[in-house]
Amino acid sequence: MVRHLTPRPDPLLCAALAADLDAADLRSEPLRAAWGAEADDALARGIRSPLLRAIADRTDALATLGRLFVLGMPQPEADVASALARTGVDGVEELGLAYREDGQVVPAALIRPQSFVDADGVGEWWIASDLDELALHHLDADGVLPADHVLGVGGASRTLASIVMPIEVERALDLGTGCGIQALLVSRHAGTVVATDISERALAYAELNAMLAGVHNIEFRRGSLFEPVADESFGLIVSNPPFVITPRGAGVPEYEYRDGGLVGDALVEAFVRTAPAHLAPGGSAQLLGNWESIGSALGLRRLESWIDQGLDAWVVQRETLSPLGYAELWIRDGGTTPRDAAFEPLLDAWLDDFAARGVTEIGFGYVLIRRPADAAATSPVLRRFETVTQPVTSAGRAFLDGLAGHDALADGVPDVLLVAPDVTEARHHMPGQDAPSVIELRQGGGFGRTVSVDPALAGFVGACDGELTVTQIAAALADLFEVPLAELWADLEPRLRALVTDGFLNTAEERTRNNA
Repeated sequence: MVRHLTPRPDPLLCAALAADLDAADLRSEPLRAAWGAEADDALARGIRSPLLRAIADRTDALATLGRLFVLGMPQPEADVASALARTGVDGVEELGLAYREDGQVVPAALIRPQSFVDADGVGEWWIASDLDELALHHLDADGVLPADHVLGVGGASRTLASIVMPIEVERALDLGTGCGIQALLVSRHAGTVVATDISERALAYAELNAMLAGVHNIEFRRGSLFEPVADESFGLIVSNPPFVITPRGAGVPEYEYRDGGLVGDALVEAFVRTAPAHLAPGGSAQLLGNWESIGSALGLRRLESWIDQGLDAWVVQRETLSPLGYAELWIRDGGTTPRDAAFEPLLDAWLDDFAARGVTEIGFGYVLIRRPADAAATSPVLRRFETVTQPVTSAGRAFLDGLAGHDALADGVPDVLLVAPDVTEARHHMPGQDAPSVIELRQGGGFGRTVSVDPALAGFVGACDGELTVTQIAAALADLFEVPLAELWADLEPRLRALVTDGFLNTAEERTRNNA
């Protein structure tokens, strides 16, 4: 029987463990070199035997700790004692990360290196979390995750990290911190961070991970949603909340890391309705979420109705799933497959729940809410609810640039606009014709948008190199196309505004900030 332990963070032992992991060079690149790139890629697909073959004859610290904490395999006590010269086997037992059994050290947690890239550069932390399905299967467990399972850095964690805007704030909140990865990332650009979770085990892991990283500006609090921070405000709130829509009923397991305990998408609704009260003036909240389409009420429209009309709101729906597709995804996520007897009853429970509430589709995506910096301001707010299915890169920067562009347009189109560095132009010609039939502007980063433009707008964008003002460019185009300036501007102005908020055109201030 695998022991399900709760970590016991201790500053001195964590410092010793970090020193041992560092001495063993337990990092992404050395591990990848040790067992090979192809085997390393196979681990992400749940295959570990190629890794084991590659280091089968090695008993050095990197190989021992790689098997113990990266793969979740018991190791001989003598080898572990040698690899953890400072911490010792007693130390990892005291931390709740492993235990002795029959002359071996059995892992109770995984510790994996996690690389990151942000505005300050590249770095890597060790992130501890509960044993995953692969490790549990090989420890003779059934592979089904415990209800209080603490997930490591998964796909959703990486997605949220990629969409958070790179801004400096005095205070930040990571709501539903899990293993603590978002709090660690935000701590690099915040004076202080409050990290909350309903799970005691998650907070224990998050605190231990902060100690391993040597990060000291995070405060950990237990509680649901915004209860631990009543009457407090923040410049940035981030959350990968337990947004999974799970039927409430007997026999349906609930996982603290993903299930919020509410019916349908009520948890996301509660977040977006409550978060603005905890935002400082000019502060932003960003989260991942699911939302349901119920009958003829589309999910994006329902979500829009939850967000106060006086707030900036930008929601990007990335994908939608049918009730069947959604149910299968999350039943498998809990470790139950169609081969298991429990699969069909769980599938029926999900489908019955969706049918009873008239759910036709479930959307997933990114939510950004911003409180105006000046409550008395009369400038129009940004209200953008869209579906983006193409590949997205640097979404956090794209959100930041889009908000900056929206703000810059409050007093009209700025005098100087610069074409963004990642924008290219494509012209399509019919055979035998000199004039293009289609002209497109394409983004190489951000939301990867493609916009069809006419020759006048293409010419305008092409001239946005900082040499001429917007007025000068418009006047030159009016002469070129032999149309009245007022008529040309009336046609161009709304489309220029869209290009600014979409990030095709930058203000001089944006360019300076991005190059800093």
